[in-house]
Amino acid sequence: MDEQKVLVTGGAGYIGSHACKALKQAGFTPVTFDNLVTGWKDAVKFGPFEPGDLLNKADVDRAFKKHAPIAVMHFAALSQVGESMQEPGLYWQNNVMGSLNLIQAAVEHGCMDFVFSSTCATYGDQDGIVLDEDSAQHPINAYGASKRAVENILADFRAAYGLNHVIFRYFNVAGADPEAEIGEFHQPETHLIPLILDTIDGKRDALTIFGTDYDTPDGTCIRDYVHVCDLVDAHVLGLNWLKDGKGSRIFNLGTGHGFSVREVVNQAGHVTNRPVPIVEGTRRPGDCTKLVSGSSRAVSELGWSADQSNMKQMITDAWRWHQSGAYGK
Repeated sequence: MDEQKVLVTGGAGYIGSHACKALKQAGFTPVTFDNLVTGWKDAVKFGPFEPGDLLNKADVDRAFKKHAPIAVMHFAALSQVGESMQEPGLYWQNNVMGSLNLIQAAVEHGCMDFVFSSTCATYGDQDGIVLDEDSAQHPINAYGASKRAVENILADFRAAYGLNHVIFRYFNVAGADPEAEIGEFHQPETHLIPLILDTIDGKRDALTIFGTDYDTPDGTCIRDYVHVCDLVDAHVLGLNWLKDGKGSRIFNLGTGHGFSVREVVNQAGHVTNRPVPIVEGTRRPGDCTKLVSGSSRAVSELGWSADQSNMKQMITDAWRWHQSGAYGK
């Protein structure tokens, strides 16, 4: 059987590297395409590395010519909500123009199966409801808006050229590979659970909780979290969905209930058996109160299950990686 290569953009990043491991375990060869602006060469362990920038169409064309992938799995994006509010142009250029180059190249090279990692930020601030795929999309920041624009591009390219795509929308991703081959490592770190673990570890003086006056039981924001291994399993299921000729589809991934910031902090204290020093700060611009998503479509149609997406498991796996793992380059 011919080697089945999948071009994984952002494959040197947190979610992308876990996707590469899952793809390899499923019998594919993941080809990591990454500019290493936020990714790590050390995280590329499961297939070839193709350095390049999505904003440079020649880089993208070169990767398609060299590897002739059967599909694309697109993770590469800037993803910080706060930064997107301050520098929207960066997000529109990187996330939209880069994705357009990639989508055009896929069609030009006859690679007609495309898995896109989107976000529930496309829905905007819809408090107190469990989102599904048909919920209205009203993004409130340039990050969510840029991802929604890519979804629109994919719809147009499907209509014009027959580009089949599966889109995943999800909120926060947590945890790490249970074998600790790879994990979450951002410089600077902005994600809650690694920040909590840094604080527990004494790498920072205290964790700042941004906003304690939200309309929630304990006053802190509620967010949905999915274990990174559950998340990338869904992406592989989505790839197989396309390979089976089932056509374009959108899937939300979430637990449907969410966890407050204080709940996450408390669970981290339990798992590590250490105190978490906290400082209460003001709300951040663009942050919503309660964001949760269901995933009944992914469960019923893809056969997906979020078995590892409980807070204890996510923090346990993240803590294991945190104690042993880091990338140097």
